[in-house]
Amino acid sequence: MGFVTTSDGNDIFFKDWGRGRPVVLAHGWPLNSDSWEAQQYQLADAGYRAIAHDRRGHGRSTQVWDGNDMDHYADDLAALLDTLDLRDVTLVGFSTGGGEISRYIGRHGTSRIAQAVLVSAVPPLMVQREDNPNGVPIEVFDGLRAGSLADRSQLYEDLAAGPFFGANRPGVTVSQGIQDAFWRQGLQAGHKNAYDSIKAFSETDFRQDLAAFDVPTLVIHGDDDQVVPFPVGGKASAALVEDAELIVYEGAPHGITDTHKQQLGDDLLRFLKG
Repeated sequence: MGFVTTSDGNDIFFKDWGRGRPVVLAHGWPLNSDSWEAQQYQLADAGYRAIAHDRRGHGRSTQVWDGNDMDHYADDLAALLDTLDLRDVTLVGFSTGGGEISRYIGRHGTSRIAQAVLVSAVPPLMVQREDNPNGVPIEVFDGLRAGSLADRSQLYEDLAAGPFFGANRPGVTVSQGIQDAFWRQGLQAGHKNAYDSIKAFSETDFRQDLAAFDVPTLVIHGDDDQVVPFPVGGKASAALVEDAELIVYEGAPHGITDTHKQQLGDDLLRFLKG
């Protein structure tokens, strides 16, 4: 474990497990690197160097007031890769983290990158606009903002007990431990950081970033994702990245890092061994 310091003076926490070719894992909203622990363990145990960081304002990283946007998230990721001098990296981004690694490639290129993986990821563009008519209505994100200001602790409990892990679907059981971990991680994030990040993950247009992908890319998405709907996220991203491999988890929700942890780990390892 350690910290890297960004160009604007913020400390980014990271966990560095194992030895071998590096795999860097970027987490979702409003979580932190703890959300990757199952896959990080699997990867390190299989002979890879698995590194997961807390995005600025989340977890143990600096709760900066400004800069809670994708450009800064991507530049912070660049600071991590540069400071640790990581090369031949596989970048893996879940949900908001998929936006982070996409913007990294768009801004910093792939000189350090060997592969990319988008998991339940927010690209290419979540919000509904004239040029994105099938996107998610802005009112959904306004509701998240309102809930965050009114009672964000309850908001996180409701998300964990409902759409995030698909616990609102008939016959689906999600352990209280998984739900509690989501709530705990959410409250570790700074209030303003988590609030600002809603705009970052929902309104950032990653279409040009995806066009810059020139490394082997894997896209994994559940077709019952109620947070980033499959047609808006994984299906659209795979269509924009040349020669991307798309794996669809039938009936799977958004939070497949927990609900499908073994399957996801196996798919990651297969892709890494490519």
